[in-house]
Amino acid sequence: MENQRLLLFAALVFVLFMLWQNWLGFQAIKHPPPAPPVATAPVGSTLGQPALIPGQDVPTAAPLANPGLQALGGGQRVRVTTDLFEAEIDTIGGDLRQVGLRTYPESIQQRDQPFLLLKDRGAEIFIAQSGLLARNNEPAPNHYAPFTADQSEYRLADGQDTLEVPLHWTDPSRLKVTKIYTFRRGSFLVELNQRVENGGAGDWQGSQYRQFQRTPPKTSNSYFGGGVVTYTGAVVSTPEQRYEKISFDNIAKKELNQTVKGGWIAMIQHYFLGAWIPGSGETDSFYTRVVGGNRYVVGMTGMEQTVPAGATGDFRTGLYIGPKLPSVLAETAPNLQLTVDYGMLTIIAEPLFWLLKAIHAIVGNWGWAIIFLTILIKLAFYKLSETSYRSMANMRRLAPELTRLKEMYGDDKQKMNEAMMGLYKKEKVNPLGGCLPILVQIPVFIALYWVLVESVQLRQAPFMLWIQDMAIPDPYYVLPLIMGVTMFVQQKLSPAPPDPIQAKVMMALPIVFTFMFLWFPAGLVLYWVVNNMLSIAQQYVITKRVESGADAAAVAKAKEEPGWFGKLLDQNRQKLVATIKKAWPAKKPDLNKRRK
Repeated sequence: MENQRLLLFAALVFVLFMLWQNWLGFQAIKHPPPAPPVATAPVGSTLGQPALIPGQDVPTAAPLANPGLQALGGGQRVRVTTDLFEAEIDTIGGDLRQVGLRTYPESIQQRDQPFLLLKDRGAEIFIAQSGLLARNNEPAPNHYAPFTADQSEYRLADGQDTLEVPLHWTDPSRLKVTKIYTFRRGSFLVELNQRVENGGAGDWQGSQYRQFQRTPPKTSNSYFGGGVVTYTGAVVSTPEQRYEKISFDNIAKKELNQTVKGGWIAMIQHYFLGAWIPGSGETDSFYTRVVGGNRYVVGMTGMEQTVPAGATGDFRTGLYIGPKLPSVLAETAPNLQLTVDYGMLTIIAEPLFWLLKAIHAIVGNWGWAIIFLTILIKLAFYKLSETSYRSMANMRRLAPELTRLKEMYGDDKQKMNEAMMGLYKKEKVNPLGGCLPILVQIPVFIALYWVLVESVQLRQAPFMLWIQDMAIPDPYYVLPLIMGVTMFVQQKLSPAPPDPIQAKVMMALPIVFTFMFLWFPAGLVLYWVVNNMLSIAQQYVITKRVESGADAAAVAKAKEEPGWFGKLLDQNRQKLVATIKKAWPAKKPDLNKRRK
């Protein structure tokens, strides 16, 4: 009975874990936090220190009437096409307003339409903004300033590795600023340089700022309809804390103002992210803000620089816009690969992903890679599983005797537990032996769960037959139904709990899991199906061995007693008679009627 309780506990823990993960994401989507009042007072800075951002979306000396709407004001659109991007830059502020990822289609039905990561239209907004701050109210273009473009369209030509897109802003008195976006073939990292040409008679002192502005994602109509809900929101990385989530709710509650040397800021979502990456060793002030009622900002401002009269100063930074590819992110910036969020089990998940990718390099299909990875994990835990299944088989063998003890002692739990412990000791069975090995494996199962959920490689990756996208639910629910059947078979191979309430709960688990997995990604369900099938095969073989071994032990013990052969025949005869009586009709046929 203790064995069954622990098994039930392990199953319920896993169910609650997945429900909790989805509930957190669902609540963040369905109930975005209320925006606090927008402050308008600017904050000054001192030379050599990072400039601070005032309580609105742009550091201007004069407050804006409606910063949320003005932030999306439209100018001329400059269209940029590379091997990876279809982008639009607005001449108002020189913002990156739209970025579509050409190598990641919107869906398998829309292969020719790039997935739109950055966007400034529709219900959800996600844009990248940048600008300059100057001391003493000197001229400097922020992301409201009107820029001019040399041409309205740029395209990375065949054989061309680099594409520069310049935008120009000029102050009549003395300052000229050129905002240059540099796109490189095969790279999701865009380089931004805000070049300041000081044509005046005195020094110009200022700093640059970079930020993301976005709205929370919208919810689907049903709780499970959106599949697995993952984190969407701001992330910052500092030398002290390599990866810190700052949810929209936290941004609304408390604004961030932190001076950091190194690190980066990002807005992440399922499979994709945007990240501002400063130069190595640069000191910046990280900040968060709420603007326009339902728009959230995370950004950074750099150290002030002095541009002497007649000289030129460069303010450089990197902007990653693309998929969560761990190896690419690790090369782009320190700790950026942590945006592939495996949670607390990263130390287990990262080797599992490495192994999954290595298998895929051989078989060339992510579905088969999941199957072979499942087999390898099963082999790694073979001995632990064998111990667990042998304990279960022994408990199953003792199930009739446990039921008899329960009927004998009724509500006297103390005597019943003493009798059970005596039976376990006599039969040399450990009631915890079936569950402890399973508990050891749970962290691996949860880590693999996050590997399959977070891997953008599974997005629109076909397996075979009707499964053409491993990252979305099985369209015909075949895999979840098979998974439910395999769970039911596993329960039949396991000992039935003597407690009727526990038995009912255990019988309901396959139905609960099947219902949950109807909306889970097909790749994740495929893992569970294969794992369950391998477990059934192993458990069936071990159960048969234990039961046959128990029968052989009973025969050997009987041989030591006088008249053992006659007793054995008598036992078999009784079993045969009982079987015939059970199969024979309760009402015997009237043979006389048949003769007539």
